[in-house]
Amino acid sequence: MSTRSVEATWDGGLRCRVSAGRFELIVDEPESVGGTDQGPQPTELLLASIAACFTLAMAYSASKRGIELAGLRVRASGDYDGPSFSAIRISVRADAPDTDGLRRLVPAAERLCYVTNTLRRTPEVTVDVSLS
Repeated sequence: MSTRSVEATWDGGLRCRVSAGRFELIVDEPESVGGTDQGPQPTELLLASIAACFTLAMAYSASKRGIELAGLRVRASGDYDGPSFSAIRISVRADAPDTDGLRRLVPAAERLCYVTNTLRRTPEVTVDVSLS
């Protein structure tokens, strides 16, 4: 087991900077709810994590099977009901001529996608508070 961490630092208002490895992301809320709309919302980042992980899982599965996946695109959409998503859908598209071949890759990608596997298994979430 390994531990992975990111750290968010509040920038004021409803905006923060997130350090993830060597990268920094700006996360914000739309102006309509008091943010400055300078970055994606946290819920959009959750959907982005799903889409990105599933894309890489599909690409990996295809390469292991010698399948060309030109134009691979994965969309994650969710029904947001206030404090949580009630449903999340993943749509996979590619420029491949064989739709059945694309469908056959999905079970392998589902096994490999760490993000969707985490959501399906509902991890324990704890909060620890300390002073700097």
